[in-house]
Amino acid sequence: MMMIWVVVLPVLLVWVWRTWEKLWLTPRWLERELRRKGLSGTHYRIFYGDSKDYVRLSNEARSRPLPLHCHDIGPRVLPLYHNIIKDHGKISFTWFGASPRVNLMDPELVREVLSKKFGHFEKTKSTPFTKYIYQGIIIHEGEKWAKHRRIINPAFHLEKLKLMAPALSRSCGELIRRWDKMIPDEGYLELDVFPEIQTFTQDVISRTAFGSSYEEGRRIFQLLTEKLHLVMPAFNSVYIPGYRFLPTPMNKKVSQIEKEVERILRGMIEEREKVLRMGAFSKDDLLGMLLESNMKEGEEEHGKSKNRGMSTEDVIEECKVFYTAGQETTSVLLTWTMILLAMYPNWQTKVREEVLRVFGKNTPDMDGLSRLNIVTMVLYEVLRLYPPGAFLLRKACKTVEVGGITYPSGMIFLLPILLIHSDQEFWGEDAKEFKPERFAEGISKASKVAGAFLPFSAGPRVCIGQSFALIEAKIALSMILQRFSFELSPSYIHAPYNLLIVQPQHGAQLKLNKL
Repeated sequence: MMMIWVVVLPVLLVWVWRTWEKLWLTPRWLERELRRKGLSGTHYRIFYGDSKDYVRLSNEARSRPLPLHCHDIGPRVLPLYHNIIKDHGKISFTWFGASPRVNLMDPELVREVLSKKFGHFEKTKSTPFTKYIYQGIIIHEGEKWAKHRRIINPAFHLEKLKLMAPALSRSCGELIRRWDKMIPDEGYLELDVFPEIQTFTQDVISRTAFGSSYEEGRRIFQLLTEKLHLVMPAFNSVYIPGYRFLPTPMNKKVSQIEKEVERILRGMIEEREKVLRMGAFSKDDLLGMLLESNMKEGEEEHGKSKNRGMSTEDVIEECKVFYTAGQETTSVLLTWTMILLAMYPNWQTKVREEVLRVFGKNTPDMDGLSRLNIVTMVLYEVLRLYPPGAFLLRKACKTVEVGGITYPSGMIFLLPILLIHSDQEFWGEDAKEFKPERFAEGISKASKVAGAFLPFSAGPRVCIGQSFALIEAKIALSMILQRFSFELSPSYIHAPYNLLIVQPQHGAQLKLNKL
C-alpha cells in the first residue's frame, strides 16, 4: 500500500499543481499583464470566466425583440461584447473560461491581424466540438490551408462562376413558380420567406456543387442541420476535457450523423472520380472542378512529395464546407435584404426599377449583373448592418505586437465585425440607419475610416466564395423583384440573433403580391 502511494502521490500532486496553474495562476498573471499594458476588462473568475454572463445576457436579449426599423442590433446579437466594449473601451478584454479574449474594435488593427502572414495568427476553435461545424479550408492552417486554397481557387474564378449562372436561374425559377402558384390572383400570400430562401440556397448548392437536385442532396442538409442543433449548446459553455469522447446520447448521435454524411459524400466522390479517370471532365459544377484541379495538383506534385493533392477524406471535408458555408451566407443575406426592402418600400421601388431597366422581364445574365449599381449598394448596406458572421476569432501563434502592445503566444483576439459595422466613429452619425447611398461611390468611400467593411473577412483568408454569394444574391433578388412586391406582415417580429450566423430568430414573415 505504501509503495502505491509513493507512486500515486507525486502524480496526484503534479496534476493538482498543473490544474491550479492553468485555472488560477496563469489567468491571474495574464490579467495583471494586460492591465499593466493599459488594457481594461472584466476580472477573472475561476473556471467559467464570463461564460455564465454570456449565456445569461444572450438569453435575456433573445427574450426582447427590437422595434421595427431598429438596426442597432449589436446589443441583442453580441450583448456581452457590446457591454464590455462600452464599459472598458474598444481595446479591452473578457474571459472565455480561463482564457482571456482581447477585443479589437479598431479597423486598422483588425486588418493588421487578418493580414499577417502565416505563423503569426491562426483561427481558433471555441471548443473541440468546433470541428463538427467547421471543416476543411475553414479550419486548416499553414501549408495544408495553402494547398487546399490553391486547389479550390480555380472553381471560384469568375469565368467558372459564369458557367453556374443557368443553374442559379433554374433554382430561383422553381422558387418563383412555387410562390406564384401559392398566391391567389386577387390578394396576397403571407409567408415566412426564411425557410423558403434556405430551401432555394440549398438547391443552388446541390446544383452548382454536385450537379444534382435538392431532393437528392436534401438528406445531407437535414443531417448537417440536425448536427448543428445538437452541437450548438457546447459553444455557449466551457468545455470539459474529454467530454466529447463520452458515450452520451448527443455524442453518439453526432457520430452517427458524421458517418452517414461521409458515406453519402464518399459515394458521390468515388463515382465522379471514375468518370474523371475515363477522361470526362465536368466544367459546370464545383465538385467536378475541385476533383479536376486536385488531379492536376497531384500530377504536378508527382515525384516531389508523397502527399500529392487532397485525399478523399480532404475532399469530403471540403464538400461539407460547400454545403454549410456555401448556402448559409446567401440565405441570410437574401432574407435580410427582403426584410429591409419590405421596411423601406422606396428602396424596393428603386431596386425594381433598375432590375427592369437592365433585364426587363428576361432572365438575368452575368453581363447585366455588373450594371446593377443600386442592387449592389443595397446588398452592401445589408451586409454592413446584418453581416452573416458577427465576429471572428484569431489566436497568436507567437509573441506578437498589435497596435504598439506586445501580446504573448496563445493570446486570443476577438474581432467584433458587427460592432465595427455600426460604429458612428467609423460610419458617421447615421451608422445605425439603413442608407444604401453611402456605397454610391464604392466600398472605399463608404466609411470614414478605411477598412471598416468586413462582411467576408479580409487578408489571405478572405472568404473564397464571396463572389459566388453576391452573384447568387443578385440573380435571386432580380428575379423575385421582377415578379413580386412584398411588405412586412403584422406577425413579423424583428429579432436578429446569432446562431453561428446572424439570422431572424422568429422567421421573416412577409406579404407577397404578384406584379
